[in-house]
Amino acid sequence: MLNHPLPRIDKDEKLRKLLLHYCRFKEGTIWSDNLNKHKIACIDVTDKDSVKKVFRRAKTKLSVQDPPYNFIAFSEKRNDDFISWCKKWVETNIEISDDNSSFYFWLGADQINHFEPFAEFILLLKDTGLTSRSFITMRNQRGYGTQKNWMAIRQELLFYIKGKPKFNIKAEYTDIPKVLKGYYKEVGGTVTENTERSKSEFIRAGNVWIDIQQVFYRMEENVNGCYAQKPLKAIMRIIQASSSKKNLVTDFFAHSGTTLIASEILGRRCFTFDNDPVFCEITLRRLENFRKNKKTGWQNSNPFYDEIINDKKILNHLKKNYNITYSREKK
Repeated sequence: MLNHPLPRIDKDEKLRKLLLHYCRFKEGTIWSDNLNKHKIACIDVTDKDSVKKVFRRAKTKLSVQDPPYNFIAFSEKRNDDFISWCKKWVETNIEISDDNSSFYFWLGADQINHFEPFAEFILLLKDTGLTSRSFITMRNQRGYGTQKNWMAIRQELLFYIKGKPKFNIKAEYTDIPKVLKGYYKEVGGTVTENTERSKSEFIRAGNVWIDIQQVFYRMEENVNGCYAQKPLKAIMRIIQASSSKKNLVTDFFAHSGTTLIASEILGRRCFTFDNDPVFCEITLRRLENFRKNKKTGWQNSNPFYDEIINDKKILNHLKKNYNITYSREKK
C-alpha cells in the first residue's frame, strides 16, 4: 500500500519553505479557472481592497468560513488580537455578499479557558447586522480525552443570514434511518406519527450532526499535511441547503480546498483564499486531481509526492525529523 504521508505543514516552517519551491502561487497571485469559473487567491483577507479586486462586481450567496482559531494560545491578550483580526475579514465578507445570503462559521471553544474565543466571536457577529439562525454541533468520532473532564468530541458551527436567502429544507437527509416512532399529530382528522408524515425513510439533518465521518488517513478525501480538515460531506450539506446551482460560494480560508471541491461536485462557482502559497497550491492540486482521477484527496499519499520523491532535502528532513521514508512505489 502506498504510504507517503506529510506531517502538519503549518507546524514545520522548514518543510513549508522547502515546498514553496514547487508552488505556482506567491503573495498576490490570483488563479482563475477557465472551465467552471472558480478562483483561488493568495491574499490576506483582512486586505479589503485585494479581496474586492477578486470579486469585482460579483456577489456571493454563501460563505463557509473556517478561520485558523487554533493559532492563538487563548491568553487574554492574544484572544483580543484574534477577535480584532476576525472583525476585519467579517466586515469584508459581509460587503462582498449578496443582499440575501447565508454565512457559516466554524469556530472552536476552549472548554478549559472560558470557551474562548467562541463567546467573543458571537458578540462580534451580534454587531454586524447579520441574523442568527442556528448553532450546529458536528460530532467527532474521536476526541481528546482526559480523566478530569468530559471528552471533547464536538465541532461548533454557527449559521447566520443576511436578508432572506433561500433555505433548501429537503436538500439533505442523513444516513440515519427513521426508526423511532412518536410525535403524534392530527392531520386532516387522522392521528399520524412522525414516520407517516415524511416520504423519506431517513432523518432530515437537524442542528446536531452525528452521521458525518471525521477525516482520517484511510479516507480517500484525506489531504496529508493539512490539520483539522473539514469533511467533504459536511461542506456539501451546507452548500446544498443554502445555495442553488451556479451560485457563487466563498471560503476565505482554503486550507485543504474542501469548499472548492464541494462546489465543483455540486455545480457552484467558488472563490477561495489563503494567505499561504502552499495551501493555495494544495487547493489547486486537489481540484486538478479530482478532474483528472475523480479522487477527492490522496488518502495515504499527498499532493507533493512527485516532487518530494526526487528532492533529497525534503526526503532527508522527513527521515530525520519524523522517521518517514518514501519509496518509488507507483501511485
